[in-house]
Amino acid sequence: MARIAVIGAGMGALTAAARLAVAGHRVAVYERTDTYGGALRRFEREGFSFDTGPGLLPLPAVYRDLFVKTGKEPLESCVELVQVDPSSRHVFADGTEVSLPNASRAGVVAALDEALGAGAGKRWGDFLVRAREAWDRTRRPLLEEPLWPDWQVLAEREPYPSVPHKRLLRTRRAATLAEIGAWELRDPRLTALLESHALGHGLDPRVTPASAAVLPYMEHAFGTWYVRGGLRELARAVYERCLARRVEFHFGADVTGVREKDGRASGVELADGSVAEADFVVAGVAPGVLDRLTEGTPVRGDGEVRPQPAAASRLTVLLALRGARPESTAHRTVVHARDRDAELDALFGTAARNPHPTVTVLRPDDPRLAPEDHESVTLTTVVPARLDRSGDDLTDQVITVAERAVPGLRDRLLWHEVRTPADIAEATGAEGGAVPVPALAAAGGRLLHPSNSTRMPGLFTVGGWTHPGGGLPHAGMSGALVAGLIVEGPEFRGSQ
Repeated sequence: MARIAVIGAGMGALTAAARLAVAGHRVAVYERTDTYGGALRRFEREGFSFDTGPGLLPLPAVYRDLFVKTGKEPLESCVELVQVDPSSRHVFADGTEVSLPNASRAGVVAALDEALGAGAGKRWGDFLVRAREAWDRTRRPLLEEPLWPDWQVLAEREPYPSVPHKRLLRTRRAATLAEIGAWELRDPRLTALLESHALGHGLDPRVTPASAAVLPYMEHAFGTWYVRGGLRELARAVYERCLARRVEFHFGADVTGVREKDGRASGVELADGSVAEADFVVAGVAPGVLDRLTEGTPVRGDGEVRPQPAAASRLTVLLALRGARPESTAHRTVVHARDRDAELDALFGTAARNPHPTVTVLRPDDPRLAPEDHESVTLTTVVPARLDRSGDDLTDQVITVAERAVPGLRDRLLWHEVRTPADIAEATGAEGGAVPVPALAAAGGRLLHPSNSTRMPGLFTVGGWTHPGGGLPHAGMSGALVAGLIVEGPEFRGSQ
């Protein structure tokens, strides 16, 4: 039985802790804040309740596997999972609207043909077939296995089988999401639908590799899910599973350093001057925090794959509305930007502002979230990390955009609360409130994340800033990889 110190109580750290405890190790978690869950937080006021982090769960199989492997109670015994249908409603710049069925290729094709015109659905369906090929080629190395020592193979090879595009006597293949939209989808609304999957992660579709086609494919193939009561309930369930497996938690415990002895990690130092000795240390922290904990010693990855610079964060607006949620309201509506180029320049270029950003509107059919005959609505938009404004001016823009999806919104509004990148930074420790992106192949390895093993023996990293990257499913996968590397050693190659 080894002693294991886990730094942070984010979802990746919690999943690693539960798995390691079941394997017979003595696990202690040290969290600098007063609660667990990382970005999965909850805000409550006057009977209204909101998720302030992710609001929907893709790939629930990751957490189903966690609960199967760590105890007799399945995930569905601990939380109520609801498949969201339609998966999403989209309001495009020209006013066209479409609702897409959940996990139904035929249904999506029919809906797009009806809303956008004959042929649109087939082009999207053909794209999903190609996206599946990219998924099949990258699923194991990007999600289920520790990062390959020869990771350059993933960096150099584009797994998306793009269609040849002939122009000016030249034949080219799409190398970015933007090129897939322009050359293969050939409709600005389909392009907006495609690019929204990248933009939601803070990725610029103009430079994001075509391999990001796996992002809409995952949603199409595995569906979109909601946890009744909000996704904070998922964090609660994982935390309680850790407690049931005798994981020890220390909240308000600020780790100030990773101790090293005889060339390997030997424990953690705390702000109160105490030391917790350990045989292994698992760090679920952002890159800059890890550098401070190791006194600037470069320990991430293999020395070549580097943590990615933070591209974007999120602004979240929580709305308390009078009046009940209308029947047949979509759980999720994406209101697309009126000017794609202006939005991308504002996020990733030099433009100062974008008056009409893409906004995601979440309206759960969940009576737990609001008083009777009232509605709890969450609006999110991608913003630059380190946003240095209070968010007030942008908040008004976001509410204005959301009115395209929620008629009479301002007349129903009782009050609102705003969560800025500064709030994300406080909850997660990520500099500027940056949100990590999922790992993607190609693009020279720019979107690969450092391996879970480090140069310091006995020190491992977990969570969105390490392999396989950001997002709730990826965090759970990183916990499984770290547990496997500690339990089975460096020969561990992932679940079969």
